[in-house]
Amino acid sequence: MKQQAYANHRRYVPMYHGVLFFLLVVTFIGSCVNLSMSFGDHQRIYSASLITAICLILGLTYAFVRIFPIRVQDRAIRAEENLRHYVLTGKLLDPRLTIRQIIGLRFASDEEFPELSRRAAEENLSEEKIKQAVKNWRADYHRA
Repeated sequence: MKQQAYANHRRYVPMYHGVLFFLLVVTFIGSCVNLSMSFGDHQRIYSASLITAICLILGLTYAFVRIFPIRVQDRAIRAEENLRHYVLTGKLLDPRLTIRQIIGLRFASDEEFPELSRRAAEENLSEEKIKQAVKNWRADYHRA
């Protein structure tokens, strides 16, 4: 597996993020065209509206299938990083840290984690700034 760093840490699944998304968009556009062409035809309007509704349902499913596990993962990351901070410093993470900041901090090595978390809270660093500040990248190959 390729060594993970800031430049390549984002997870991209070509079949999901590329092909499936493209097919959903094309299908939705086609269903809308079909629906608009069937407005004067009382025999086709019902099936055309059902096809459009199914496309909307598939689009929502596409989004929720990704959003729900990421939210659960974010909660797990918050708990893990809070525990890691406690083990390293004897204190819980600063409550000023947002979940996005904590997610950025998960890539910091144990040596730089306490100082970077303090700095992130005091300077209100963004997730991206935190990731860019990491010197010794701690890879995460098990994310959703």
